[in-house]
Amino acid sequence: MARTQDHPGEQAASDPIRLLAIRESALSVDELFRAVGDDAAGGIALFVGTVRNHDGGQDVGALGYSCHPSAEDELRRVAEKVVADFPVRGLAAVHRVGELGVGDLAVVVAVACPHRAEAFAACRKLIDDLKHEVPIWKHQRFSDGTEEWVGAC
Repeated sequence: MARTQDHPGEQAASDPIRLLAIRESALSVDELFRAVGDDAAGGIALFVGTVRNHDGGQDVGALGYSCHPSAEDELRRVAEKVVADFPVRGLAAVHRVGELGVGDLAVVVAVACPHRAEAFAACRKLIDDLKHEVPIWKHQRFSDGTEEWVGAC
């Protein structure tokens, strides 16, 4: 059966950006999944970024994230770009700041679209642009006592 763009469910929702935040509290995949739910969405894609125990061949002992005061505004700009490029029914993105431990959720993004291919592509664009354009920085402290700052933009 051929897809038709005639049905309203095939189009972007009128206000698909449901949740955008940068927060110090723990993140929830369930919260974002619920936020993007839409009866017209045939696909929901989620990306969950976690703190790993290594980077660049070194053991990570601790890390923290900090952000510029404009970070939420930039996150909105990134989200609006994704909504303009894809038939998004629901979109959510939350990034954590503060001290995090290995295994903690650092970022969760979710996108609901009428079809899975659109959801995957929109979700990838959202996380890639968030990591490249939103001013959030990671301060990694390695087990050998060295440290580094990694900028998202």
